[in-house]
Amino acid sequence: MLTVILETVVYLAIGLVMMMLGYWIIDLCIPVDFPQEINDGNKAVGWVSAGIYAGLGFVIRSAIISFSAGEATELLQGSIDTVVYSAIGIVAFILAYFIVDIINRKFNFNVALKEKNEAAGIMIFGMFVGIAFIVSGVIQ
Repeated sequence: MLTVILETVVYLAIGLVMMMLGYWIIDLCIPVDFPQEINDGNKAVGWVSAGIYAGLGFVIRSAIISFSAGEATELLQGSIDTVVYSAIGIVAFILAYFIVDIINRKFNFNVALKEKNEAAGIMIFGMFVGIAFIVSGVIQ
């Protein structure tokens, strides 16, 4: 029982740190000030933020499940692997954002987010969740 509690606390801490780190890194890469835009009520950026947290949460969940479902893995190794897969998810989100933005020449994600285009925010949310499904599929 104590082992399960320890694992829960450790993975919860890793998950929260990686989600906040991912949010911060993606905010640096997308030329929109997420905290300010959310403070101003920009729902498009709210959707993007939700996509980051939901997507990374799904990737982290898959990483944790894959290690606990297989052979007994030490908590340290499982933690390291979870951080690595979370980082892969963050990089995948950033790459997907820019690749899809380049391919969709009819509008620009950066401009659309600044203009509070909620449809663009929902599209990015879906893209991040879709990428999370792909990364988690590879993990499992």
